[in-house]
Amino acid sequence: MNTKSNWDASTFFQTLTAQNKLAQQHAFTFCRVSGLNGFQEALSKMQAKQNFVCVSDIAQGYTSLENSPHTRRVKTVFLAMRYPLDNMAARQDRMDTMQELFRQFMSKLILEKTHIAENYIYLDERITFNEIDEYFFAGCACTYFQVAVDVYTDLRLNENEWLPAEPHPATE
Repeated sequence: MNTKSNWDASTFFQTLTAQNKLAQQHAFTFCRVSGLNGFQEALSKMQAKQNFVCVSDIAQGYTSLENSPHTRRVKTVFLAMRYPLDNMAARQDRMDTMQELFRQFMSKLILEKTHIAENYIYLDERITFNEIDEYFFAGCACTYFQVAVDVYTDLRLNENEWLPAEPHPATE
């Protein structure tokens, strides 16, 4: 069975950011971040850039031991747009723009879902869109969504991966 071990969410969303007309119209900049608190790359660009698509380079996940063993990894994508702190109408406008960008990204993700399933990589059908309260990221309206990816995991025992077992002492 030919399987890839992972789906590269960072490259996928970097390409979407570069190719999407709405993202280009609003000058979204792609960044990699390390979780919710690790916006180093985005922060270093804040002086020159206003809007961001950030993909976390860390993932939460688990391995399922059921009939079809698989590993689930959850990737987080953050969207952020700067706005004047005292202008709530501008904040709502940014939220509306990010919701539309999310919708457009999902229209491409549907096609990607079909493509990567050929490599036994499956996207969870439910992708939630969340708004982040108030001033999380230096005067930016922020949202995020998470994409869960399931990959077949071969859990068959391979004796070549193990040292010979020590004999157990006889029980009396």
